[in-house]
Amino acid sequence: MKYTICTIVLLFASCRISGETLNPPPEFTIGDAERFAGLALACVHKEYPNKLSHSLNSDADVAPPRKLTPAFYGCYDWHSSVHGHWLLTRLVRTFPSAPFAPPAREALRQSLTADNMAQEARYLRGEGRASFERPYGLAWLLQLSAELREWDDPEAKNLNANLRPLEEAALERLNDWLPKLSFPVRIGEHSQTAFALGLMLDYAHSTGNTKFADLLASKVRQFYINDKQCPLSYEPSGEDFLSPCLGEADVVRRVLPAPEFAGWLQSFLPQISDTGIGAWLQPVVSPDPSDPKLAHLDGLNLSRAWMLEGIAASLPKSDKRLPAITLAAINHKSAGLAAVTGKHYEGGHWLGSFAVYLVTTRGISGKSNF
Repeated sequence: MKYTICTIVLLFASCRISGETLNPPPEFTIGDAERFAGLALACVHKEYPNKLSHSLNSDADVAPPRKLTPAFYGCYDWHSSVHGHWLLTRLVRTFPSAPFAPPAREALRQSLTADNMAQEARYLRGEGRASFERPYGLAWLLQLSAELREWDDPEAKNLNANLRPLEEAALERLNDWLPKLSFPVRIGEHSQTAFALGLMLDYAHSTGNTKFADLLASKVRQFYINDKQCPLSYEPSGEDFLSPCLGEADVVRRVLPAPEFAGWLQSFLPQISDTGIGAWLQPVVSPDPSDPKLAHLDGLNLSRAWMLEGIAASLPKSDKRLPAITLAAINHKSAGLAAVTGKHYEGGHWLGSFAVYLVTTRGISGKSNF
């Protein structure tokens, strides 16, 4: 072969695929981290505008967001607030001496108090809220917990101890719901089952929760293991920020050994070229980044990029599809990161989290080809 297979681990280095020199996005720097941290710091305690997903049981439930959920009331909605706090945690872990680290730590201290977490847990367990932020927001909450647990820092340990009541409430909800879930949700927005299962599996493995991991793996196998020929040409829908096809592949690679996953992927996504050509999947452009739903497409490029990276990292090094997957990942990464400007709050309140998840390879840490 005349091309060099550029593994996902080397995405930040220039490489050649099918004789073409690629210029991947620049290396992730402390300056980039500062910009992404700024997006989260600007919104984690910004109460309005606010999109509530709130069930009222009586007049007593009529209250401003900061009273209902005193930790996660900012960033427009609950789940964006949760992953905004995850973003700050992830970046301070990565750049502990950066200028943004002190204000980020202060924001985490302000939000993740024991009293706030107790109220958040009471809210989650409230009557009529069995489906609150399920599964997307709860999956991100577990990611926040895992990030704090993995961080070798005394303050992080205290914050994680404070978070524990809400973490336990989330696990109760999920352990009750998942055994009853008969079919997956195959859409490109918050209800997508595959993406949430992936975040939850990473949490379960990180925290050593083998019982939860076994439940999650069993649902992945039940939902997806027999799937074939995913209709990738139908994507994206107009408001997607997740790919149904790539999201499924990205979670299946977490439960199958590499050789078995390679065979499954051939049946599931036969569209992937084995000639190094990346035209099988192209980035998309949001027609209006100021529209809260149409801005989702900017996030789709970011999530596609990290899913492609995860897929590639889970294939054998000799797999002939790696060049095409790598090229598609690079193109989506470039397009996705260019859209994280913060110009419009509709995207600025959440795109930074997706960018950080991508550039810090959170979903594939410790994973490599063999």
